[in-house]
Amino acid sequence: MGARITAITLAIVAVAAAQSARRPATLVVVGGSVITQNATRQILSPGAVAINGTDIIDVDRPELIAMRYRAAATIEARDQIVLPGLINTHTHAPMVMYRGLADDLALVEWLEKYIFPAEAKTVSPEMVRIGTRLAALEMIESGTTAYADMYYFEEEIAKATREAGLRGILGQTIIQFPVADARTPAEGLARAERFIMSFKGDTLIVPAVAPHAIYTNDDATLKASAALARRYDVPLIIHLAETEDEVKTAREQRGATPVGYLESIGFWSPRTLVAHGIWVTDEDIQILKRRSVGVSHNPESNMKLASGTAPVTKYLAAGVALGLGTDGAASNNDLDMFEAMRQASFLAKHAMRDPRVVPAPTALDLATIGGATALGLERAIGSLEAGKRADLITVSVRAARQTPLYDPVSHLIYVTRGDDVRTTIVNGKVLMRERQLKTLDRAAVIADANRLAQKVREAVK
Repeated sequence: MGARITAITLAIVAVAAAQSARRPATLVVVGGSVITQNATRQILSPGAVAINGTDIIDVDRPELIAMRYRAAATIEARDQIVLPGLINTHTHAPMVMYRGLADDLALVEWLEKYIFPAEAKTVSPEMVRIGTRLAALEMIESGTTAYADMYYFEEEIAKATREAGLRGILGQTIIQFPVADARTPAEGLARAERFIMSFKGDTLIVPAVAPHAIYTNDDATLKASAALARRYDVPLIIHLAETEDEVKTAREQRGATPVGYLESIGFWSPRTLVAHGIWVTDEDIQILKRRSVGVSHNPESNMKLASGTAPVTKYLAAGVALGLGTDGAASNNDLDMFEAMRQASFLAKHAMRDPRVVPAPTALDLATIGGATALGLERAIGSLEAGKRADLITVSVRAARQTPLYDPVSHLIYVTRGDDVRTTIVNGKVLMRERQLKTLDRAAVIADANRLAQKVREAVK
């Protein structure tokens, strides 16, 4: 009898010791399948992610996570896929306010006859703030946790992004002609410098310098933009080689391709991201690779504007850091990265006439670790690994169109839509749980946007 009591006592002591040895975790997410996007592209079915504060501290099987950690809170993601938050590498967030304002037009006509005039009449700090909140709502609800932006009054975008809880790599636009927040390029550069100084070191906001394009800036402005980015060690973002006309004009006026011209003026900074990169030569691709330039591929916007098809397979073969973007909602017309992944895969297959190119795992890479690498943030985000920021989402796979499920990665690319996202977490903070927003008042955001839309409608009559 005494021996039995001793054994029970020892067992109790062992359990208590094991429990006390468990480390604290602020949140554990337990899912059906956890897609890590780490170096080995490990998938755990089932899996769990342990978070403490802003960081992921462990990713493993549920029973092992339960043995190691005492969770202050748990999110049960049964019948869901857990994966890194999606990274949109090119947007103009406030332009959601121009969604559907002008469609079915070539890029130059769309910009010069509709978008630039509309912006001249309607862009203001209020418009930027309301538009960014609407964009943030759309991104949170569709699984984007980080995005790269280029627009005006970028400090307002930064404030709204931070309040929503999203991660933003935000570029203050520099452009040659007078715009809402700067009458001259010099004013734009000064505004960009103030923006950098206000947000550099922020936990969610990475300030950047964003000269619009080579066809909207002269040599001096482009060089000054690059110098500013280098001085503060911040990203440099620019539209590049988006249309055939852009390349033709660059050759006629500057004697080189857009990539070759920027190479000749010493433009590239250590953290440069170019958007589009459609009309590039093999030599251009080698320059981008040699200079460690990230490229944002925007398949939906490029198709809608009939701008062309980026040479995705060549970029990948050359080892260029390639991410995925939606572009602004004025030319897409949404910010759903699941659609962007699907169309990136389909467009490459169609262009190459080869169903094997850009398979589902590659498309997922573009929207996660690939996007992080293109932005120079691969050490912090883009995969679910201990030590990285806790940016992750869960996706429901309960719908009829998602049944049966044989391959979770295939489902994410070829079946899933943004509204299948159930939970969105950024920097360890839950922004949406089971479709319930935590940081934004959905009704208020949409009401504000609808009120502003009436002003936009009146301004462009």
